[in-house]
Amino acid sequence: MDMPAAPSIVLGYPEAAALVQSHIGSHASTPRPVESVPLQEASGRVLATPVTADRDQPPFPRSTRDGFACRAAELRAGSLQIAGLLRAGQPWSGGGLPAGRAIEIMTGAAVPPGADCVVMLEHVAVSQDQVSLAQGKTISSGENIVPAGSEASTGDVVIPSGVRLGPSHIAAAAACGNSTLQVFSRPRVAILATGDELVEPSVTPLPHQIRNSNSFSLAAQVAAAGGAPEILPVVPDDPALTQDAITRASQSDLILLTGGVSMGKFDFVEQALLALGAEFFFTGVRIQPGKPTVFGKLPGPFFFGLPGNPISTMVTCALFAAPLLRAIGGEADAAPCFCQASLAEEVAVQPGLTRFLPACLEPGFTGTRIRRIPWQGSGDLAAAARANAFLVVPESADRLAPGEIVSALLL
Repeated sequence: MDMPAAPSIVLGYPEAAALVQSHIGSHASTPRPVESVPLQEASGRVLATPVTADRDQPPFPRSTRDGFACRAAELRAGSLQIAGLLRAGQPWSGGGLPAGRAIEIMTGAAVPPGADCVVMLEHVAVSQDQVSLAQGKTISSGENIVPAGSEASTGDVVIPSGVRLGPSHIAAAAACGNSTLQVFSRPRVAILATGDELVEPSVTPLPHQIRNSNSFSLAAQVAAAGGAPEILPVVPDDPALTQDAITRASQSDLILLTGGVSMGKFDFVEQALLALGAEFFFTGVRIQPGKPTVFGKLPGPFFFGLPGNPISTMVTCALFAAPLLRAIGGEADAAPCFCQASLAEEVAVQPGLTRFLPACLEPGFTGTRIRRIPWQGSGDLAAAARANAFLVVPESADRLAPGEIVSALLL
């Protein structure tokens, strides 16, 4: 007796990406558990509670140069008497700056009241206790001073919620007096590889077997996208075992299945998902690699059925699964990461599919170039290991010319 089949819903890449984004939008209001972590452990986490300024930043007019604090008009008119020295971290107790005076000041120090500029040491001439502008130099009011509160005022949001925290955010949070931060808990992601041919990396494979690389590449991508990966045991090509494994995986926030989603006689993933009440949003995308990608939702979590070839798995995870995972984790900006670069050499392909080809980005001072890496198809992990991006060839294109500005997918 034939098993029921999932509906055939094959989309172009832009339509499939938009559909995933629509589910990201619908998920945005779903509350996520929050936890408190020490500041030094918060990098890479998604901020749940905004960080606000606990005082004006800077809290005083700050000098941005080593030089002399003075009134610009007075210094332009002639020499000023040096009235003292002010270091960073040293309070000024002399009241307002007297007329005709300048105060030597260090970078980061508070500019004393009455001074309206800081003239750089390199732009003055100093003779005994007098300072004057060097020949050919000038100074204007406000120069080399950051006004108090110009970066942030007390109560301003410095880091909004939904931001994945990086080094600059950690520094800003510390400057606002935070030793801990409220972050969203990491989504739990079940990773389930299927196939009779798979053995674990530590096993010496027989001639007809291959090592399971997909579970580990997916775990790395999940961790980079802010998830907590759980690699489940490989499932052989058996309908009942496949359904049981997916049932166990459905306790997670997201399921990533790899293999078993093509049209072969022993591809049972879609049948198992149907039996568990899955709704399918698409069952194929006109891309290479990764055409038989499946996206849907069980009564609990979303799921992706990713093709079994290793590069297909990595590309489709970056295009579809990672953005949804970032959204589930509370991140506000959840989309695939692309950049643009100048193509180093001609690329010719057959039109009809959006192609993501292993490539190497070559950054340079005058711009970034991208060069395609030769490969033997979507199972060529050696080519993937030499790549740091995937060159995007639009569905309608049959040729990209040298020097053309093209897009690249970043993992």
